[in-house]
Amino acid sequence: MHLNFIKNTVLLFVLTLLSCRNQSNTHAQTPISVGAQQTETYLPILKNKNIGIVANQTSVIFKEDGYTHLVDSLLSLNIAVKKVFAPEHGFRGTADAGETIKNGIDVSTGIPIVSLYGKNKKPTQEQLEDLDLIIFDIQDVGARFYTFISTLHYIMEACAEADIPLLVLDRANPNGHYVDGPILDIAYSSFVGMHPVPMVHGMTVGEYAKMINGEGWLSEGVQCDLKVIPVENYTHQTAYELPIKPSPNLTQCKSD
Repeated sequence: MHLNFIKNTVLLFVLTLLSCRNQSNTHAQTPISVGAQQTETYLPILKNKNIGIVANQTSVIFKEDGYTHLVDSLLSLNIAVKKVFAPEHGFRGTADAGETIKNGIDVSTGIPIVSLYGKNKKPTQEQLEDLDLIIFDIQDVGARFYTFISTLHYIMEACAEADIPLLVLDRANPNGHYVDGPILDIAYSSFVGMHPVPMVHGMTVGEYAKMINGEGWLSEGVQCDLKVIPVENYTHQTAYELPIKPSPNLTQCKSD
């Protein structure tokens, strides 16, 4: 375990350097529009439904003067957000790696928070029974051992079993311009690596979700009713700077 920790730490450092190196021409390109920005596309899907959201501090909508959190934005638009599901590091992203995330109430909105990091990695059917649709909106970095894509797997599986649609609001992958590292031997599958993909997989979260469905990786081969709002003006050669750290242990890049 100690050796794996060292390997993952070294790779995380390399990913950060590569992400920073890939930022030099960010501002010379047509600005991208992440899935969450495209409210006119997905708001009709949410109307008159009880919504659950898998989110953290990166789940924001950018504006000229800053940004608003997706949850706050949807509430202001009279969308019935009933529950937030929190991944590793918590809804506000303040918990350290491996730190237990507890259920609770968000002090800003009063919305119940259900932890998906700890013993309860997959929502129970009871936790989903009052919901009509789940939104997944989390910034990832394209590394297999980042647990956000493991949470995505379990959300897809739970939604499939409960017959609840899943809407992924996609975000660019800062390391989406390359694929590298060994493919996981599924004999060693765990929450820090669930699927036979390379260490650096090159996909956005939305693309990864489609691969999980397409490869039949969910339990018993169930299929999630999946819809992805893709990133506009993005290709895998588009340089992308992380505006908000998805992990407290990830060095944040800033272009010159």
